[in-house]
Amino acid sequence: MDQILIGKGDQLVYLLPKYGNRHGLIAGATGTGKTISLMVLAEGFSRLGVPVFLADVKGDVAGLSLAGVSNEKIQQRVSQIGVEGYTNEACPVMFWDLHGKAGHPVRTTVSEMGPSLLGRVLELNDTQAGILEIVFKLADDQGLLLLDLDDLRALLGFVSDNHKDISAKYGLVSTQSVSAVQRSLLSLEREGGASLFGEPALDLNDLLRTDLSGRGVINILSADQLVLKPRLYSSFLLWLLSELFENLPEVGDVEKPRLVFFFDEAHLLFDDAPPVLRQRVEQVVRLIRSKGVGVYFCSQFPDDIPNEILGQLGNRIQHALRAFTPRDQKAVRTAAETFVANPKLDVANVISQLGVGEALVSTLQDKGVPMPVERTMICPPRCRVGAITPEERASVRSRSPVGNKYDTRVNRESAYEILGRRNVSADVPMPQPGQRPILTTQAPAEPKSAEGGGRLGELLWGTKRRQGMVETMAKQAVRTIGSQVGRQIFRGLLGGILGGSRRR
Repeated sequence: MDQILIGKGDQLVYLLPKYGNRHGLIAGATGTGKTISLMVLAEGFSRLGVPVFLADVKGDVAGLSLAGVSNEKIQQRVSQIGVEGYTNEACPVMFWDLHGKAGHPVRTTVSEMGPSLLGRVLELNDTQAGILEIVFKLADDQGLLLLDLDDLRALLGFVSDNHKDISAKYGLVSTQSVSAVQRSLLSLEREGGASLFGEPALDLNDLLRTDLSGRGVINILSADQLVLKPRLYSSFLLWLLSELFENLPEVGDVEKPRLVFFFDEAHLLFDDAPPVLRQRVEQVVRLIRSKGVGVYFCSQFPDDIPNEILGQLGNRIQHALRAFTPRDQKAVRTAAETFVANPKLDVANVISQLGVGEALVSTLQDKGVPMPVERTMICPPRCRVGAITPEERASVRSRSPVGNKYDTRVNRESAYEILGRRNVSADVPMPQPGQRPILTTQAPAEPKSAEGGGRLGELLWGTKRRQGMVETMAKQAVRTIGSQVGRQIFRGLLGGILGGSRRR
């Protein structure tokens, strides 16, 4: 079947794959069936050969990995809707986890995260975020790899020790601000955020897999603990979305998406986000469609999503909202106004009357025109509905094709090791764009007194490490040269908000 059956209203309601990259919204109050709708869509895309990425914030989406068990209630709904060929079956699934406990570790490097998103994770103010910008610029100029938090902490310590000379070259550096950033790093480590940074970094191609039968692999991020750190959760997913945007090639309009990305608890992305960040997210959502990626936001209220983004979501599934408070009543009006009117439905009244497993649905049909909203009975998923046991999770994970690639952390030479041996000298001329850092064959010089000119200390590079550092830089160049042009274009489009000074 080349369509995804969502359910039945006055007629069968489908989502057409060729409009799957026009994005979507799944909304509704807690306990009204949003997770079921998400699972039905994820199963449908997988059967069409489309990989899926989603975050499991409650632990119940993991049931996609196992076949469901039929019962009288499910069979009754299947008969009412008229689902053809309904059988219980599992989906191909790979589990991921920032902490590496409930799935393969998913990591990025500090450089890839960039100062802007990292500053948001650390909840820094503008002055402290400026310190991060200086640190990243210094690392780029001196060829220092920032892979994990040890590297960042070592460079922050160096900046603090030599703040006067660094201020003269890069702008004012306050030791108090550096200390504030260091304290934020300690807080992030205490919450387990250090697991996110390091190598091997996530290869996006591993999210675009299909199994031997051609079904799209569903990548499930264990997020029941991660979601308790809202800034880390939303910033990680935003980073991943931006990586997809800047690395995937343009494909235009395609018969089906290359990847579908579900952003659960989407309100966390926009809570306390500055207007400029919202604007950049809007740009990513608008432009990533041409990369063949569909983004589906899941949240309780449709007005959790800014209007500029809400207007780009062509496929809508709205579960029940209870209009108990003025906030709820406003959300009901917003939801009603965003649907194409159906003369047979008073949408504002129906939203509060929907039962569990019912929803108002509107999807894009021929020529991209949204269908009039239908009151729809949602199909039951074919997989298990509910959590899985640790033993079942371990069994699924043991069959994963990427375990050997990610389960063992790699710690290659980077800023922490280099600064542990030698000091970076601010007197070393900064390399021009495209040049590698200056190497010196002179013996390390004795640091001068403050009266002698305030020199920072020994030169960065010595002959002893020359060969090793050239090799390290060569590896890094090979790793990044393929996406360098894309990264520059991306920074130009998004103003550095999502990328900042990234890996060079």
